[in-house]
Amino acid sequence: MCAYHTQIAHAEQPTSNQTVQQLPAEAFGSLPDVSNVRLSPDGNHIAFVQRLDGKEPGSVISIFNVADKSQIYPIRTDNKRFRITNLTWANNDILLVKANFPATRYGTPVTESRLVKYSLTEKKMSNVLKKSVMKRFKWIPQFQSNVIDYLPEDDEHILMQFRGMGNTPEYPSVMKVNLAGGRSHWVQPSRRDVWDWITDRQHTVRIGIYRDDTAYRIYEQSENKGDMRVLWEFEAFEENVIWPVGFDHDPNILYVNSYVDGYKALSKVDLRDPELKLELVFSREGRDVNPSLVYSRAKKKVIGFTDGDDSDYTFWDNDLTKLANGLDKALPDFNNEIISLSDDNRRYILLTTNQTESGTFFFGDRDTQDLAPFAYRYRALPPELMAKTKSHIYKARDGQEIQAFLTTPKGVEAKNLPLIVHPHGGPISFSNAGFSNWSQFFANQGYAVLQMNYRGSIGYGFDFMKAGIAKWGQQMQTDVEDATRWAIEQGIADPKRICIVGGSYGGYAAMMEVATTKNLYQCAVSFAGVMDVEDLVKNHRNFTNYDIVKKQVGDDFDVLYENSPVYHAKNVDVPVLLIHGEKDRVVRVDHSEDMYDALKKHNKDVEYIELENGTHYLTNNKNRVATFKAMERFLAENLKSTTQL
Repeated sequence: MCAYHTQIAHAEQPTSNQTVQQLPAEAFGSLPDVSNVRLSPDGNHIAFVQRLDGKEPGSVISIFNVADKSQIYPIRTDNKRFRITNLTWANNDILLVKANFPATRYGTPVTESRLVKYSLTEKKMSNVLKKSVMKRFKWIPQFQSNVIDYLPEDDEHILMQFRGMGNTPEYPSVMKVNLAGGRSHWVQPSRRDVWDWITDRQHTVRIGIYRDDTAYRIYEQSENKGDMRVLWEFEAFEENVIWPVGFDHDPNILYVNSYVDGYKALSKVDLRDPELKLELVFSREGRDVNPSLVYSRAKKKVIGFTDGDDSDYTFWDNDLTKLANGLDKALPDFNNEIISLSDDNRRYILLTTNQTESGTFFFGDRDTQDLAPFAYRYRALPPELMAKTKSHIYKARDGQEIQAFLTTPKGVEAKNLPLIVHPHGGPISFSNAGFSNWSQFFANQGYAVLQMNYRGSIGYGFDFMKAGIAKWGQQMQTDVEDATRWAIEQGIADPKRICIVGGSYGGYAAMMEVATTKNLYQCAVSFAGVMDVEDLVKNHRNFTNYDIVKKQVGDDFDVLYENSPVYHAKNVDVPVLLIHGEKDRVVRVDHSEDMYDALKKHNKDVEYIELENGTHYLTNNKNRVATFKAMERFLAENLKSTTQL
């Protein structure tokens, strides 16, 4: 394979005795410069979301013409009324745009979604669902953006699923939607307790995912509206789960994600086999695989998958393996991820990242052998100023090995440093050694950063994940404390300069740490943190996943409240910063408001910032920057960083 002609500048690295420039909070806290980069099926246009600064900040969709280098900006948002969450090309002319916005239904705060389209030829934007179609619903669906099949051989239609129709309107039906504004019709009626539908590569609705309380069944039918047979039955969060991932071109071959020897793996099954024997396709020793399939229209087969664990691609197609190997040879020091391919697999978008590189998007052309930078995820974060992250293993108090990641300020020895303990959210999520704008922000400010994958984190097998089910405030919590004490014992952390900072579940963990330990932390920051676990569970009573939430978090409300930071407010003896968005639909703003009141009642040192129009994911740039600036100030007031000594 010929070497790619890359056009990427390598900045000069500072020597160890040079002072690393301290960047403003805006550089780390702002929304990405560019995100959601998508290549059209013919490879001639690139669509992406671009951040807007200035007097009218927000985000804009940009569409770049590869041939003549022209650019248009068809859709703009201030990220307050709605936020763009995903872009997908329905065909070479129509770009589909998914948008979310906060709303209230029957007094319950919710998130709504809609799908709009932009036509290159007509040069106009419109709703995908016409008014005539909406009249057929018994109620306006909350989610109007769930495309289950883009019908790549049919430029005029897509398949979408909605609730609000048929004899069981509380469950989704599948509709064939005409993108040109003509007739749309139902192809699959709803069935009681079937919450999701999956099509095969011939676009027949084949798989129905049934849930009743916490019991799941995976159904299969040979045709739309056909008789259904049970493939597998299992309970949520149990080891015998078998989740459909998608079909190969052969409509009888289904890929699934299931546990093999205690770890998630990718397998496939021939649905004609009466025993439904699983054939292992890919696994990792001692780690989970959370796959999404990569299907080639040109080759009419599944050619590989992307692993949700670290976003790496694994190809078993020789042609694509050759491409991936060539990219790794051309860019050897990066994680190289092909995020978008043209239908003929000749043009592609590549995203390169590593510990210090926030992300560069390349446009690649295999016919011309060109590979050129197209856009940067965070232009204001030059790699030469970013810090390195190292993986460590520490032992929890019961002997369980836990993986942690330590980021230290650039050019500073990892000894006696001010430390930010930074547990991840989720809690069924994970931290890794990849680029993190939060960790890099703290490190650039002069603090070491310690992240840990406490029990309940994904990626480490069934037993490790299961140890976090209904265990809030228990071993999940002591794993965080043990990481902090490990950093002290190793001489990494100055025991008099430690702050714990987290968001969502991480905010919960931060507040529980300072509420249940003494003389370990000097301050705490919670962004959108859960302060009352009992209230978190009860707030899901009006939602269809209530039973799942009870099983995951717990249903003994006395225990949940006792394992809540708000219950222990009187024990908090360090300064606290609480930040929360007023329109948070994941963890309601009441959590931080109640925690603030409880701390004030006991005359504790607490500051509370409520973000106007703020969401759980800091989707508004003004709120993001305000959050980072508030943390910068608060940490400077309560810890001395290496830049302050």
